[in-house]
Amino acid sequence: MKQVFLTTAVIFFMVSCSSKQEEDNFLKLWYDKPAETWNEALPIGNGRIGAMISGDPSAEHLQLNEETVWAGSPHSNVNIGSARYIPVVRQLIFEGRYKEAQEIADENIYSVQKGMPYQPVGDLHIRFPGHENASAYHRELDIQNAVASVSYEIGGVRYKREYFASFTDQVIVARISADKPGMITCNLTLGSDQKHTTISMGNKLVLSGVSGDHEGIEGKVKFQAQVMTLQEGGKTGIDDTIITVSSASVLTVYLSMASNFINYEDISGNPEERAGNWLMDAIGKDYEVARKDHIRFYRHYFDRVSLNLGMTDSVKNPTNTRIIQFGQGNDPQLAALYFQFGRYLLISSSRPGTQPANLQGIWNYRINPPWDSKYTVNINTEMNYWPAEVTNLSELHDPLFRMLKDLSVTGREAAAKLYGARGWVTHHNTDIWRITGPVDRAYYGLWPMGGVWLSQHIWQHFLFTGDTGFLASHYPVMKGAAQFCLDILQEEPENKWMVVCPSLSPENSYQDGVSIAAGTTMDNQLLFDLFSNVIQTAEILKTDPELADSLNDLRDRLAPMQIGKHTQLQEWMRDLDRPDDQHRHVSHLYGLYPSGQISPQRTPELFEAARNSLIYRGDASTGWSMGWKVCLWARLLDGNHAYKLLTDQLSIVYEDRGHGGTYPNMLDAHPPFQIDGNFGCTAGIAEMLIQSHDGTIHLLPALPDNWPDGSVNGLRARGGFEISMAWQEGRIRTLSVISGLGGNCRLKVHHPLTTGQDIIPDSARGDNPNPFFGTPVIRDPVVSEKADLKGIVIKDTYAYDIPTKKGEVYHFTAKE
Repeated sequence: MKQVFLTTAVIFFMVSCSSKQEEDNFLKLWYDKPAETWNEALPIGNGRIGAMISGDPSAEHLQLNEETVWAGSPHSNVNIGSARYIPVVRQLIFEGRYKEAQEIADENIYSVQKGMPYQPVGDLHIRFPGHENASAYHRELDIQNAVASVSYEIGGVRYKREYFASFTDQVIVARISADKPGMITCNLTLGSDQKHTTISMGNKLVLSGVSGDHEGIEGKVKFQAQVMTLQEGGKTGIDDTIITVSSASVLTVYLSMASNFINYEDISGNPEERAGNWLMDAIGKDYEVARKDHIRFYRHYFDRVSLNLGMTDSVKNPTNTRIIQFGQGNDPQLAALYFQFGRYLLISSSRPGTQPANLQGIWNYRINPPWDSKYTVNINTEMNYWPAEVTNLSELHDPLFRMLKDLSVTGREAAAKLYGARGWVTHHNTDIWRITGPVDRAYYGLWPMGGVWLSQHIWQHFLFTGDTGFLASHYPVMKGAAQFCLDILQEEPENKWMVVCPSLSPENSYQDGVSIAAGTTMDNQLLFDLFSNVIQTAEILKTDPELADSLNDLRDRLAPMQIGKHTQLQEWMRDLDRPDDQHRHVSHLYGLYPSGQISPQRTPELFEAARNSLIYRGDASTGWSMGWKVCLWARLLDGNHAYKLLTDQLSIVYEDRGHGGTYPNMLDAHPPFQIDGNFGCTAGIAEMLIQSHDGTIHLLPALPDNWPDGSVNGLRARGGFEISMAWQEGRIRTLSVISGLGGNCRLKVHHPLTTGQDIIPDSARGDNPNPFFGTPVIRDPVVSEKADLKGIVIKDTYAYDIPTKKGEVYHFTAKE
């Protein structure tokens, strides 16, 4: 019998690796020349404000954002006139008249306003006369400390600039110094592409602006940016539009930004007062104290997880060179850096009390950015938050939950007026004004499941944290989404399944120009999860038994997953998939990831079919799609294929067109820039190392051959467990489990664990008694008679049940 033993052994290998990396700090993006484009600039942010830093020695440029500067003003985009066409389209779909249904939907079911764009505040320019011919240039972003810097030499003088977006003081700070006194001479100006004015007010420069009009909605977000400088030595002058600094030894620049936005229906704030208060508070604080406070706050989040995958001489190369060489070389540390960069971006763009990270996080230089840099909720917004729980950044989920509460209010209008339903709905896009009507023509927009998908994050947060207070607070959001679905589900005529109609499989089509359908696979999977989550929540909270019974009855009537003639998981209710379809969306694989409906043990046929579908879809795609595929191949337990997708993603992209990949500044290239690909890959790397969705905590489930040795500290599993481990030659050598909630800890590993005390047999069988590890009961799939299922082969594993107590730490080592 296989056995495991508890131990109190010190996990020396993990600690020593982490300490060494801390000492050397290779968690830096660095370059030997300034940024020539925005896609080479380096991002800093504190969740509320952000900047992109170019690092030009003679003409520094900070492109500025504040999270609430969006075009337009409070409004609803619900087009009541669309309502009478929904039953018409539904009937045409059930009659098989799909082209006609699409044409009527495209012509009549739409919103006049398709969402307001997220917009920039403006630009801070700092010009340094005579610094055009710099040497010994170095530019970096230290993601371990959330500090960017630039250094170079001119005429035998070494100059340094340091930048951070202070988490604690709510300003952007730039510190400019030289190794000889009196050498800093520059001028500072503020500008913007928005409607604005720039004036001096006392000893500060003030830019006041208003956001843009869009699609008939007047821009009413008033904002202000204020700049002040403090210097050691030299002189400072200021006129209406420029600050001039002469012969200073050290110059510190403080920049504050704020708007009049309070919430989606209230823009009565005072941007001048807000920005001014933050600025004056920051000015009164010693720079070194402010820097230390900022780093301490940031590292409270960042230091929770460390990842060491090994290191080669590639770390000596600039980051853009490493990206270029990654696919052909041996640079495991770049994968670890990329993983941590995703965590850096989430900390920097999403904090409790802020807006959620949008399509570009908080970084955008365009007045009219691609897809408006909104919240695309048919994959992209959800992907932004995939790393939040597993990479130990659970609190950063808060902005998404706050937006969900908003949408559960604004979405009642769309539910009632468009569908005659209770509850709430949002379609595939929303913005800061929390619009919920269909966006774009029906081909893309007639998908009433955005709120259903977003609501899954509530349940997942509960599974990781066990926070019943949170669950009770957000139960009305899930309940409202479920009530909407109860009211709109229709019985389709052929199989009598209950389906959503009209709907679609996000952004894909099954014949030319036709996306409108009934009972798409993703919709059915989403409904199954939502109904299951609400049923379980109602039981936990001891509420709404009648609603739970109704959902349980209806869940049994949902369309099952189906395996089609190409042995694929069908995307649509009818067997319409094409093997040559390499569409970027893989919506029907939601049941594999991020959901846990498809399992190699519980649903092997669906597991095989999902794998076939992913093979048909191909690897190369847009950046975010490849991020999703890293996660999917990890769930398919194929670490080498997941790694192959990671190499595809870590391929250099320079322009805002062409293939997906990664820009020189490590931001995701759709192209153009979308931040979701960064977050998707960070989540995918975590899935390669730990999975906890299928009744166990599966360790190293998809470890690629390229990472034979390594360590990770601080990853989170469902049930409140925190995992740290080190492995050599693919085998776990040391393992530490912190039990945050207590209860049974079921570990699944590929090699036996042991050490000298308290034998615990490898006897984990049946369902995990820990309620946070429940697994769904999935109906048998409908299988085409043309399908050729061959069966799957998965590696042998050892499973251990470890009783744990809340707050205790449990240690294991490998059995030799």
